[in-house]
Amino acid sequence: MRPAPPELTLIQLSDPHICADGALLHGAVDTFATLDTALGTIRSSRARVHGLLLTGDLANEGKPESYRRLASALVPAAAELGAEVVYAMGNHDERAAFRRELLPGSPDPMAPVDSVHWIEGVRVVVLDSSTPARPDGRLEPAQLEWLRDELASPAPRGTLLVVHHPPLPSPVPSAHLLRLHNADELAAALAGTDVRMIVTGHAHHTGCGSLAGIPVWVGPALAYRSDPLPPPGRMRGRVGAGISRIDLIDGTFVATAVELGDAPVVYDEDKEERVRYALDKFFKDE
Repeated sequence: MRPAPPELTLIQLSDPHICADGALLHGAVDTFATLDTALGTIRSSRARVHGLLLTGDLANEGKPESYRRLASALVPAAAELGAEVVYAMGNHDERAAFRRELLPGSPDPMAPVDSVHWIEGVRVVVLDSSTPARPDGRLEPAQLEWLRDELASPAPRGTLLVVHHPPLPSPVPSAHLLRLHNADELAAALAGTDVRMIVTGHAHHTGCGSLAGIPVWVGPALAYRSDPLPPPGRMRGRVGAGISRIDLIDGTFVATAVELGDAPVVYDEDKEERVRYALDKFFKDE
């Protein structure tokens, strides 16, 4: 009955929108400082983190300096954590600069940035849903064929699919218009495979849904929050940031949003004592 520790923990960092010159995003947000805060939060938790999932819009304007600034904070943190870094493209990213600065040695600088990573028996498949000069998402036929071939053989502990654009509708009009538009084709490619969860970003609001019976997680953004319940006739973004932890626990993948920033503490107790209290009070005879 004692809670099982995670068999695997991945941290999703989505939509950091790093600015090349250190400018404030929308005149309000120091996105590099927010990234630094996120990495500090992860390190201070001392959680065993196996991978960092960067799920798109890493740079705000796709400039090489933005990727260099991102890597200057991310790479040392990943090394300290002993975590593999997985990069995914977003619509704000630029393929040639993305590859040159983060994935040196890539053969075709303008090809979709699709990849496969193996982390503790979990296969992480990354699909590039971006289209140059467009904000919405789409997967090309060749990408879907490549995906089918890759998923033809199951992974020991299942597969996570990472794609920037959610294959879901959204109550936020802009996110709805700019979603992944051929989600039905992706669903057909995933039918009967071992994909256990689809991890996305892009919307700047946390959400979930499903595609072909597979859970879809829309992780919070680092840059700012899109308001899903604004006043009538308005669309707005708010200062605020979050990351996600994606854990494999008892064979099940679970996604949890983690808010960043200081908030008043309601309680701060010894973890072992709190678990023992619950076990003794409610599960003594089980």
